[in-house]
Amino acid sequence: MNIPTPTSNGVEGLGASSAPGLPDEATLGRLASEFFRRLPGQSLPPLQGEGRGGDGFSNQPTSLGAGSAPAPEPSLIQSGPSVAPVPIAPDPVDPAGSGGAEFGVPEAYAASLPAITPPQPPSQFADQAPVSPPVFASTSPYYFLGEASPYTQSGGVPAKPENRVVAQPFGLPGEGELKSLLAEISSDRQAPKSHGQPEKTANFYFLDSAKVPETGPTARPAFDVNAVRRDFPILNERVNGKPLVWFDNAATTQKPQSVIDRLAYFYAHENSNIHRAAHELAARATDAYEAARQKVQRFLGAGSADEIIFVRGATEAINLVAKTWGVQNIGEGDEIVVSLLEHHANIVPWQQLAQQTGAKIRVIPVDDSGQLKLDELQKLLNPKTKLVSVTQVSNALGTVTPIKQVIDMAHAAGAKVLVDGAQSVSHLRVNVQALDADFFVFSGHKIFGPTGIGVVYGKKALLEQMPPWQGGGNMIADVTFEKTLFQPAPNKFEAGTGNIADAVGLGAALDYVDRIGLENIARYEHDLLVYATRGLSSIPGVRLIGTAADKASVASFVLAGYTTEEVGKALNEEGIAVRSGHHCAQPILRRFGVEATVRPSLAFYNTCEEIDRMLAVVRRLARGKGKVAA
Repeated sequence: MNIPTPTSNGVEGLGASSAPGLPDEATLGRLASEFFRRLPGQSLPPLQGEGRGGDGFSNQPTSLGAGSAPAPEPSLIQSGPSVAPVPIAPDPVDPAGSGGAEFGVPEAYAASLPAITPPQPPSQFADQAPVSPPVFASTSPYYFLGEASPYTQSGGVPAKPENRVVAQPFGLPGEGELKSLLAEISSDRQAPKSHGQPEKTANFYFLDSAKVPETGPTARPAFDVNAVRRDFPILNERVNGKPLVWFDNAATTQKPQSVIDRLAYFYAHENSNIHRAAHELAARATDAYEAARQKVQRFLGAGSADEIIFVRGATEAINLVAKTWGVQNIGEGDEIVVSLLEHHANIVPWQQLAQQTGAKIRVIPVDDSGQLKLDELQKLLNPKTKLVSVTQVSNALGTVTPIKQVIDMAHAAGAKVLVDGAQSVSHLRVNVQALDADFFVFSGHKIFGPTGIGVVYGKKALLEQMPPWQGGGNMIADVTFEKTLFQPAPNKFEAGTGNIADAVGLGAALDYVDRIGLENIARYEHDLLVYATRGLSSIPGVRLIGTAADKASVASFVLAGYTTEEVGKALNEEGIAVRSGHHCAQPILRRFGVEATVRPSLAFYNTCEEIDRMLAVVRRLARGKGKVAA
């Protein structure tokens, strides 16, 4: 084996012994000088032999050796003769773009970029107005609304785009088959039997009624799913050589380009701490952060933006309520009611509180379909009940609980109610005032927003009485060594520097969902769930876990002869992402005699073709030799 020897300059492959075809040391030195000379703010004289044109740029090509091409135009990234040039955002130090090095864009990436209007050449006169930032053409492929993100522009305040949704049919593949299926469901009340499984005592969720969850009147026309998919760049990914199918939406949702752009815009133009400084960026950041709070208020139907607290996610939201309101109002002998459907995040904080205070946990059971037994809830409620904390949609089964009835029953018993909306906000219209919820929590990443941001809604009267959870900056009005005065809610609960950028990103996600319309989303996802559930139920050996009449976008199942990990691995090999395991909801799975399930969970960017790909894998496994029970 030939081992290269170090050169005299201590760097392998450079200097007199460089490999053939590489620039020599002198050329590399000159290129380095040229690079640093072109950085913004440098005022070095031209290199020897280099002329200067009237536009302030070199009018001679940089020597890169034999066959080198002329230098690219200023402020443009060249990507080949067949690809439109892409502008470099003006440097804050050099807004005219009159300096800086140019780098090429890989052709495979550049070919996918939208065509744009190139910027005008930079002015050679310092007293002229700055050049306007480039604007994306209206034919940009990203947005189904027919317009580019307002945040991709490099200057000015983003304009609020008008609603330009065009009414279109769903365009589902096999739409006629789906309609026939719904008609069959309406007349056939018997659940199909799975091979090798005992006859179920509960019907499949859609056999009792092929209804869409109650979400109110349609506020938007239908959308074109194929156009919507272009808004989500990650859906172009390939996994194991296959197009990605993202069926793990109950774990986290993917992000539209508008959310990605909004985050980039914040860090490029607004980044600052909030509420504390008298400079321009602090004002921009504060405005963006508080605007996001107002968007959450409108989205949830809260009475005031002061009822919206930003936290890291639904888990932290529940912990905040447990460690403030809970510690203040729940004592020894008091009772906390949760349901068997709950995620661990809506069980463990209450267990910790009960251990701390001597309170007791009571559990609402579910029926064989996975729906709450309200008659049993009524038996649990008594004067000792201080809190009922229940999910609106089960993350493991997809069950949509009768949350309004739960709230009314709890209030009649004198208890407060916390609603875990982590799985509901992306599927159903929520109005906390109409529900009369005392607390409502959700996570941003479950509704196409960033991770690390979540929300607590609390009735204003309750928040005013609650003590703060953490202490520090931002949440105080005055501090002495004798006492501290706290800000009113919501600031009282937002100690320290919050997740400002991701709160702003959450606001952009809510804008996106609102412009599509949750009613449209609910109807489309319902059709997908009917399609997936019927397909799975027709496969021998498949047992569906959770068959309530009212469900949202989750189709948990097990396959006879296979572990859930084996099914998940087989799906992953085909580029299909599902969750296999206990989904942080072990009590409800054990109610059905299983420790884990395979959980495909759907969103409005999924399609019937993707469901067909999943069904094909499950059918192939079901036909495996010696794997399926007789």
